[in-house]
Amino acid sequence: MTSDLQPMLTPSLVSTADYIEQLQLPSGALPWFAGGITDPWDHTEAIMGLSVAGRFGASRRGLQWLADRQRDDGAWFAAYNDKEVVDGTRAETNFVAYVATGLWHYYQITNDKQTLAKYWPMVEAAINFVLAQQQPTGEIYWAVDTETGPSEDALITGCSSIFKSLACAISTAKELGYVRDEWNQSKARLGNALLHRPERFDRTWESKARYSMDWFYPILCGLISGDAARQRLADKWDIFVEPKLGCRCVSDQPWVTIAETCELIMTCVAAGEGEKAQELFANIQHFQLDDGSWWTGYVFTDHVHWPDEKPTWTAAAILLAADALTGISLGANFFSPNSKAR
Repeated sequence: MTSDLQPMLTPSLVSTADYIEQLQLPSGALPWFAGGITDPWDHTEAIMGLSVAGRFGASRRGLQWLADRQRDDGAWFAAYNDKEVVDGTRAETNFVAYVATGLWHYYQITNDKQTLAKYWPMVEAAINFVLAQQQPTGEIYWAVDTETGPSEDALITGCSSIFKSLACAISTAKELGYVRDEWNQSKARLGNALLHRPERFDRTWESKARYSMDWFYPILCGLISGDAARQRLADKWDIFVEPKLGCRCVSDQPWVTIAETCELIMTCVAAGEGEKAQELFANIQHFQLDDGSWWTGYVFTDHVHWPDEKPTWTAAAILLAADALTGISLGANFFSPNSKAR
C-alpha cells in the first residue's frame, strides 16, 4: 500500500498506518475495527493518524465520509455502521466539534488549501451546532438527546476537547479570510469556565476526577501550559501512571490504556516533559501485534489484554504520539504551545 508522501516512519509505524488504512471502508468510514462501529470523534482521530503517515487520499476520503453524513443542523449521531446510523439517541458536542481539529491538522501537514476550503462549510455548521449548547457561564453541554433535547451538564474532558477544536476552527476561518469574532468570545468563556468554574461540571453525576483525561486534557488542549502544566502533571503523576506500563484510564482501576498513554505523551511534550514522554512511549511498545495493530489496554493485576479489541483510533494515537516525539510530519507541534491553533 503506497503513501501519497513518504514520511520518515519506522517499520512499526508503517505497519500501524497500514492497519488503519486497510480497515477503511469504500465509503471512507474508519470503523473501530473490522465489523465495528464508526463514531465521529474516533473516525476523526483515525484521519489524523493517516495524515501523520502521509496517507492523504485516505484522510480526504475520511473527511468526505463526515461531510456525506452531516445532519442539516451541523451535527452527527453518536455512531454509525458504515452508511447506517446505529446509535441515533444523541449528538455529542465534543464529537461534533472534533472535525475542526481533524481538518486543521490535515492542513498543517499538507498545506492543501483547496481541501480546507472544501470542508469549511462542514466545520462552520458543526461549530455553530456546538456553540448553541454553550451556557452563559461558559460550559458547553455534553450532548443533545434526540428526544429530550440538551443534556444539561458538562464534562471537563469533553469541553477541553472542544476548546482545542474551537482554536482549530478559528484558525481555519482566519486562513480562509472569514471573521468569526463570536467564536473567539465563546472560546474565552469556555476557557474561563474550565479554569475558574469547576462547579459547572459534573453537576448531575459523580465527579469524573478519577478519570485520567480530566487530569491532562486541559494541558493537551492548550488551556494550561508552562510551569502550571508541569505542576498539574506532577500533582497526580503517581496516581495515574503505572510504572513501566503506561497511563491508567481510571485512578482506582488496574487498567492502562494505550490511547490515553499516547495522549499523555503528547501532553508531556507540550508541557516540556520530554523525558517522561519518551519513557512512556518506550514502555508501551510491547502492546503492538504482528499485523500492525495495538491492543486497547492491559489489566495488569490479571496480566491480560482487555478488551479483546485493536481499535484504529488507538493506532492513530500511536502515530500522533510518535509525531510529537520525533517530528515525522509538519503537524508534529500540533498540541504544543507553539501550535498555530492555541
